[in-house]
Amino acid sequence: MAKIGIVYICTGKYHIFWEGFYSSAQKLLLNEHEKQYYVFTDTPMIVSGGNIRVIYKEPRGFPMDSLLRFEMFNGIRNELMKHDYILFFNSNMSFVSPVQEEILPDKFNSGLAGVIHPGYFNKNPFWFPYERNPYSKAFIRHVKGRYRYFMGVFIGGKTASFLELSEKCAEWIREDLNNDIIAVYHDESHLNRYLLDKEILELDPGYTYPEGWDIPFKRKIIVLNKVIHGGPVFDKLPRKAYFTRFKRKISFIVKAFVWYLK
Repeated sequence: MAKIGIVYICTGKYHIFWEGFYSSAQKLLLNEHEKQYYVFTDTPMIVSGGNIRVIYKEPRGFPMDSLLRFEMFNGIRNELMKHDYILFFNSNMSFVSPVQEEILPDKFNSGLAGVIHPGYFNKNPFWFPYERNPYSKAFIRHVKGRYRYFMGVFIGGKTASFLELSEKCAEWIREDLNNDIIAVYHDESHLNRYLLDKEILELDPGYTYPEGWDIPFKRKIIVLNKVIHGGPVFDKLPRKAYFTRFKRKISFIVKAFVWYLK
């Protein structure tokens, strides 16, 4: 029997997803193993007890609550080291089919497992939304590495490997912030940069199946629509940030077209 540490963030209004996540995980996730939940939250409605450990976390708003998640994990490093594996799940996820040892990356030297993004599993890598700003630590060149795009809502692995990933991503994100840079898809951009050249266990999009979608994978874990279930209205960046993203995309398309003509 392995010891599984599960890290989970539900600050602000996201606490509404906790009960559904916990009950479905208890029923369908790694049933033969010992599970301990570490819940980062500001709500008094979730309390420590049994296999639940609550860590108080004041909300910082979007995108900081997501962007700084690796710093949260690093903050309880000593507790997490007691486990054999660490798994992170987004707050708005619910298990709908058994998820067992197939998600544990024992056969991979990296010791990590990630999920191919359901929005890009059938897309040409040209369209993958990697960070293209060369000044960001999440920067990925168009000609570098093995192209896959992982969804940031579920990442896991052996404890040492997970903590190494967490430490490095937190370092990169903090360096970007010090330089007034936020990667295009925040922590997910840094995660994809970290995993770029690594051989990891690649789980299919059925493990992050968006609610209401129709894709050719068995539903294992549903990513619930936040708005439908009463969660926060779509997280938004300032208008300036969206304009910057638009300029990046236009610049990339122009450069790619020029390269093609050559």
